[in-house]
Order: sequence, then C-alpha cells, then structure tokens
Amino acid sequence: MQQFMKKVARVMAILARTSLWLAGLGLVLMTVFIAYQVFGRFVLNNTPTWTESWSVLIMGWFIFLGAAVGTREGYHLSFDVLLYVLPKRVKDVLHTISDIVITGFGIGMIVYGAQLAEKTWQSTIPNIGISGGWAFVSIIMGGVLMVLFSIERILRRSCGMVTARFGETELPLEDR
Repeated sequence: MQQFMKKVARVMAILARTSLWLAGLGLVLMTVFIAYQVFGRFVLNNTPTWTESWSVLIMGWFIFLGAAVGTREGYHLSFDVLLYVLPKRVKDVLHTISDIVITGFGIGMIVYGAQLAEKTWQSTIPNIGISGGWAFVSIIMGGVLMVLFSIERILRRSCGMVTARFGETELPLEDR
C-alpha cells in the first residue's frame, strides 16, 4: 500500500505544483490587468472596461487553487495549541478528523458550486462576453482538489506515511 501511495503522492505533488503555478500566474495576470486599468484611466483618460471583469474572474481561480494546495501542504486554518501536548497517536486522529471535515467542505463546494454554475450558465458576464457560470467553475475545481488532497492525506496517514503539517514547507523528499 505504501508503494501505491508514493505513486499517488507523486501525482498529487505534480497536481499541486501545477495548481500553484496557475494560481501564481493568475495573480500576476490580475495585477497586470489592474495596472493597465489604472494606466488607462489616469494616463490615457480611456478606462478599459474588460479588465475588472477578467480580474474578478481570475481572482476566484487563484484563491480556490491556492486554498486547495494549502490543504495538501497543511496550511489550512487550524487551532493547534492543544496538539503540542498530545501524544502522536491522538494528534494523528485529530488531523484525520480535520481532513474529513475539509473533505466534506470540498464536497459542499462541488455540489453548491455546480448549482450556482448551472443557474448562471445562461447569463453573460458584461464586457467579456462569456458565460456567468465560469465564475463558479473555480469553486468546483477548488472543491475537487480539496477532496483529492484531503483523501490523500488521510490515506498517507493510514499507511504510516508523513503528511505536511502547518509550518513545514513541504513533504520529505522520499514522500513526494
């Protein structure tokens, strides 16, 4: 089982790294769009109207992709003062409970994000002319990644493998 999980971990690491790069690219792109909007408004006296719509759309993507990667790397919000005094076995149980809750939250993101996308698919985002449903696809994708990464963490822990925890920058080399 550990050999299988090491292969899964490699695939998930590639998926997480790709998601993080896409999130970073989105952040840079949004910054360029907003800078262009400010330049157009105050220097050219001709405000480009499409930049705000694209920036908001892109922002949803880098937020949800980054949050999903944060789940895998153990950077999600947690209150872990108690964990410093508990035995390792109890810590593992609490971490697993946390990952189960995150999995449930991710499933909620998928279900409700799909409902929002479906209800807004026929509308069009002004200034860019694409379906309003695309604004919610990022929620669905973020939810899918959170579910995958949380399940990976649970399975790794059940096999006795290390998972990243808050404050650790990445998994040990042999577990990537």
